[in-house]
Amino acid sequence: MLLGRAVPAALLLALAGAGLSAQNAPPTSGCPGPEFRQFDFWVGQWDVTVQGNPAGTNIITREEQGCLIHEHWTGAKGGTGQSFNFFDASTRQWNQVWVDNSASSLRLSGTFADNQMRLTGVAPGPDGKPQQQRLTFFKNADGTVRQLWETSSDGSSWQVAFDGLYRRKP
Repeated sequence: MLLGRAVPAALLLALAGAGLSAQNAPPTSGCPGPEFRQFDFWVGQWDVTVQGNPAGTNIITREEQGCLIHEHWTGAKGGTGQSFNFFDASTRQWNQVWVDNSASSLRLSGTFADNQMRLTGVAPGPDGKPQQQRLTFFKNADGTVRQLWETSSDGSSWQVAFDGLYRRKP
């Protein structure tokens, strides 16, 4: 009964059918296109070294039905940070937003080509002036990943800020 009145059987069937179809409908597939899988080579649990010395550990997860790559960094000297990485179908670019426990943040965007994810952006340098940032993730044939982070004040000469090798944890 609906407000003291009998509900017509047709309405009950329509409501029941709508409820059943909504309940039985397959979940949305998230981000199924191949471009959303381009950064999957980075997903995993990693030991990270710089010139053979421990630099930290990184746990990279795929979340939000495959629409987000979430980084959880723990440095060997205690620093921590996280990044959200996602493919924006409207711009056809990957984006990374990084935040760490020293209140630093970085916003980058770029593309995947030739087994490399290259992301660029601008952030304040040590002197507070804008400095170009370039992160390149190399998908190596042996399953390791190299992360090269470079900075430049003029866009011509680049200095290495970090050059790490990721090896999967056993």
